[in-house]
Amino acid sequence: MLAQGGAPEAAPAGRRVLAVDFGERRIGLAVSDPERRLALPLGVVERRSDRQAIGELRDLARREEVGLLVVGEPRSPDGESGPASRRARAFGERLARACRLPCRFVVETLTTVEALSRLGPASRAGRAGGRTPPPVDALAAQLILEEAISRGLVEEG
Repeated sequence: MLAQGGAPEAAPAGRRVLAVDFGERRIGLAVSDPERRLALPLGVVERRSDRQAIGELRDLARREEVGLLVVGEPRSPDGESGPASRRARAFGERLARACRLPCRFVVETLTTVEALSRLGPASRAGRAGGRTPPPVDALAAQLILEEAISRGLVEEG
């Protein structure tokens, strides 16, 4: 649909959700559609420092018209919080302040294992069917975002 003046109509700013699967080396990313119904793997940021990663994610959030952050909070299979959980939460809080966006945390357990199982053995070995699969960290972020969507944590209002 075209707006007046012939320019394509842009999606409303701040409608998408950016999901973050925090890792000390790589940060997996997924983004929602503007209606916040679908979760799509976006890629990874190679983390050299928190400052560098937060700067890249802040720029990405602006480009993707993000209005909400969702950060995975890793827990053990029995639900216990540990150092990784506290680290992900601290990173998410810093990211939210830098982006000036609200942030929700989603408890996650073994999302990387689930992401690897979704890839399957052929995809993990390399190209499958002529396409390069998304990085496992991005698929883990997609799982986090799917969970947030299914629990109604991303609804506006």
